[in-house]
Amino acid sequence: MYVGRFLLAGPSVGAYRVSSRSFPNREVVRRDDETLAVLPTADAEETDNPYVSYNCALAVGEGDDRAAVIGNGSHVDPVAEKYELGYPPRDALIDVLHALDYEKDDYDTPRIAAVVTHDAAFVGIVRRDALFVQQVEEPHLVATYERDAPEPHEFEPTTATAAAKTAYELDFENEVCAAGVHVSDTTVGLAVENGR
Repeated sequence: MYVGRFLLAGPSVGAYRVSSRSFPNREVVRRDDETLAVLPTADAEETDNPYVSYNCALAVGEGDDRAAVIGNGSHVDPVAEKYELGYPPRDALIDVLHALDYEKDDYDTPRIAAVVTHDAAFVGIVRRDALFVQQVEEPHLVATYERDAPEPHEFEPTTATAAAKTAYELDFENEVCAAGVHVSDTTVGLAVENGR
């Protein structure tokens, strides 16, 4: 089954995976200790598509307010900014997803995002016809196609590396790359899985 880009998030752990038929030549790159980005590979054809490159995982906050923000586009940065300004995770997701709305591409691609803390997770999606944001007490999956409302999904990794690898290996078509996050009470771990 092809579900497009998707994320998994639960308390303390999350992952984001790029699955693509149109732009398979991408990878997750570590920009710095607190940022992972989806970027074209060296052999990718040039494109002016604004939805191909973006930060997909950010470590935010300080001390026991540490969190990770994951998602499928440019909305990840403003969600992180709002969290760092003191917005509750739910409000940061609602404000940004509502303001930016779904992607204005040929497919009206939904925007998906999550905020993961050491003891909670908040998952959101904005589609052409709906906006959902909810706190989840167990891991949930949401995707841009087919699975476009948050739903429980088995996901039990205990490290960022295992989260990225687990998401990359899930049985959905056209895997390209993945990012994983793990949040303890004071630290955020980030990991990359490019399948090579």
